[in-house]
Amino acid sequence: MGKTLFDKIWDTHVVGMEGGQTILYVDRHLLHDLKGGIILRMKQKGLKMRRPQQSFAVLDHSIPTVNQTGPYADEEATRLVEAMREGHREMGYHFFDVDDARNGITHVVGPEQGITLPGITLCCGDSHTATHGALGCLAFGIGSTEAEHVMATQTVLQHKPKRMRVTFDGVTGPGIYSKDLILAMIGQIGIAGGTGHAIEYAGEAIRALSMEARMTLCNMTFEGRLVRGHHARARASTPRCMWTRGDWGHRSPGAPIPAW
Repeated sequence: MGKTLFDKIWDTHVVGMEGGQTILYVDRHLLHDLKGGIILRMKQKGLKMRRPQQSFAVLDHSIPTVNQTGPYADEEATRLVEAMREGHREMGYHFFDVDDARNGITHVVGPEQGITLPGITLCCGDSHTATHGALGCLAFGIGSTEAEHVMATQTVLQHKPKRMRVTFDGVTGPGIYSKDLILAMIGQIGIAGGTGHAIEYAGEAIRALSMEARMTLCNMTFEGRLVRGHHARARASTPRCMWTRGDWGHRSPGAPIPAW
């Protein structure tokens, strides 16, 4: 039986097994300022980054909409931003500061700057990392402990999820957008229907979507998971790797990744 796209990407990134989980190699890692605490923690532990040139950092969570260069009224924001800057100088990861034209929202910067590519594995410490699945990659939203592990080893531990294919047949009518599609899907499967699954979207309506619309669809897939109870506990079995089939490119899994 043929493999799904998920299986092809997963299989070409397996490093080994540990405690019933798969160790996957991580091609690209995105960081935002709320993860500045990881930098400080790694310094305290004396940990170095395994491959800093495969991590990309932006400031998009704790900085204000205006007066982004500071000083900031929030002391915690100042601490996190300075930690990111210091980490860039000492560890060598890519960093798009507030005065860099490439800075912006994490999940927009990745596709905009060619960081997110078809066939790669990508991690980010943010719940809506599934956005990047729109470009045909395997994207995992991870917690702070997992992010530290990625930075130190360039790998992530994952239980292999089940696979779910969602097909939208036909064409959409006037005023129907990708947000309507994803809300209709969640209405069908329920708010926990995607828990523990990797979801692949297919069908005529999906192929007709723009890249921006596909990103919206994949971004909101995270909402089709268990939302009751503690957020971090629910996220452990969340569908964290999604993509859309279509014209996002033809890079074969396992092929050399272009230099950024």
